[in-house]
Amino acid sequence: MRNDVSFPSNNLRIAAHLYLPDAPGPRPALVVGHPGTGVKEQTAGSYAELMAAHGYAALAFDAAYQGESEGLPRGLEDPAQRVEDFKAAVSYLTGREDIDPARIGLLGICASGGYSLTAASTDRRVRAVATVSAADVSRQLRLGADGTQDPAVFDAMLTASRTAPGGLPVFAANELEARAAGQHAYEGWEYYRTPRGAHPRSAKTLTWNSIDRLAFFDAFAPLSLLGPRPLLTIVGDRAETAWMSIEAFQRATGPKEMFRVPGASHVDLYDRPAAVGAAAEKLAEFFGKHL
Repeated sequence: MRNDVSFPSNNLRIAAHLYLPDAPGPRPALVVGHPGTGVKEQTAGSYAELMAAHGYAALAFDAAYQGESEGLPRGLEDPAQRVEDFKAAVSYLTGREDIDPARIGLLGICASGGYSLTAASTDRRVRAVATVSAADVSRQLRLGADGTQDPAVFDAMLTASRTAPGGLPVFAANELEARAAGQHAYEGWEYYRTPRGAHPRSAKTLTWNSIDRLAFFDAFAPLSLLGPRPLLTIVGDRAETAWMSIEAFQRATGPKEMFRVPGASHVDLYDRPAAVGAAAEKLAEFFGKHL
């Protein structure tokens, strides 16, 4: 059962969908964060619905400044706010009578994978955290999806970050340009810009002043504070971004497990049934053990 709900985060109204299982409460609950530029109706909602089928209340939300949530300018990517959105979601869940406040976990996908790790490391109400295709947006902008980007690319972004007009395009202009940019760029374009996964509210650009906010953010810096709470990282074994999940895993303290989905790329874990099904079963096993 899906319910339209909202909660405050730094005085902004955050729009969310709460998926409730057909089970008596109080229930264990998960906060599910969407990929960068995504919205709750896409990948986050799919995973939330799957987790509800396994008996968890699952809250999928739109990040502040994006989707149906409040915040101006639209398309701002503010890492501090994104982390606060996770913590505010936990606060919302702990205030519900049908949720067990001692059994709340975080599930972050792509960019929310990085943000969820920061939030879980510093919020002791979170009992367990899992990531799917985790990415630290700052690392990806600075180093590229595969970690080999020329530093001059990000330097040019910083130069433009306070003066450039319009927004920073997130995707290639067309299929030809997307294919030329490599596997990760093409798959992102295909998911967000074609009927495969497109949604009218998902962001197509970020504000330029997002860049210098992201420049000094490090999603993995607080991971020494995560233990003894457990971590599960799920990554496709064909994902160009896998190095970020590996780095997060290596830096995390406490019980931790990495699960590789054979044959899957980063974006396959957004919506491809075989990849998502394998991830969902592993998530249910992990949270069943720790929540």
